[in-house]
Amino acid sequence: MDPLSFYKCMAEDTRLKTLLLLTCVNEACVCDLIEALALDQPKISRHLAELRKCGLLQDERRGKWVYYRLHPALPQWSKAVLQETLTHNQAYIHTALNRIRCCQQQNGCC
Repeated sequence: MDPLSFYKCMAEDTRLKTLLLLTCVNEACVCDLIEALALDQPKISRHLAELRKCGLLQDERRGKWVYYRLHPALPQWSKAVLQETLTHNQAYIHTALNRIRCCQQQNGCC
């Protein structure tokens, strides 16, 4: 992955927050992200598809649900960028992070 593609993929609020949330919680299903970001399913799915297309996310079907995580083949430098961004911008995803953790603690909202 080249840096230009990486940054272009992150240059949108929903996609950046999704990546930061997944950096923090490791994996989430679509319904977790709907709850966390307070957006509807079509919008979340569109952004997830874009992140998959960019090679930033990997998905896994479990029954009728699809779970997303950062792609394991992401270069170390890109993982470091996400971790550094998360570390220094907690306020940016604070509300979404609380929502996703609550949702996941309740055995998911699905």
